[in-house]
Amino acid sequence: MDTINKLKDVTEVLSYLYEQFPNCFFEKEGIKPLKVGIFKDVAERIEGDERVSKTQVRQALRKYTSNWRYLEAVTKHAFRIDLDGNDCEKVEQEHIDHAVKALEESRAKFAQRKKQQRPKPDADKKSYKKKPFNADTSAAKGTKVAPSKTKEDKPAKRSTKIEALPAENIKVNALVKVKLGQALVNGTITQINKEEIHVVLATGMQVKIKADSLYSI
Repeated sequence: MDTINKLKDVTEVLSYLYEQFPNCFFEKEGIKPLKVGIFKDVAERIEGDERVSKTQVRQALRKYTSNWRYLEAVTKHAFRIDLDGNDCEKVEQEHIDHAVKALEESRAKFAQRKKQQRPKPDADKKSYKKKPFNADTSAAKGTKVAPSKTKEDKPAKRSTKIEALPAENIKVNALVKVKLGQALVNGTITQINKEEIHVVLATGMQVKIKADSLYSI
């Protein structure tokens, strides 16, 4: 009996999508916005292929559609494409706005991480340039000594807490943030079916989630 080589991670699943649908998925150049609900089309096409699961495909699509190149494509192309590379529905202005905002937020976070990773200058190397401070000598020369800042003087840190979406705000067409893994992605509620909520993300991808994964924008 032949051994089935199952795909192990998101990178392998993306390579699989590039190979299976070369007119739709692109690694770098040629990226275009995907048809809304394309997951369903992919699932139908790969039905019976035991190398990959639907869960893996969802994860790969999330990674693909959150990439900077993809978000830029949403802002530049007028139409979305299907699995065969054919133009289908027009890219909505709402999705363009979401893509622009997602790009700004992602790039800001990236810049912040880079800033935090920069090596801090060695205080000991700079110490020789500074003369030791002598309070008595400064007072004798008439130098004013600035009072030290207390905790009250320091500006309060801006809260970055994300608030859960109130139940009364869970309604069709509401703009929300969706928790996908460790990331928060902007989206719009399109359908509410008991405990299952359908959301179209800013990238054009559709997801079904529960209310506890929704947050206020």
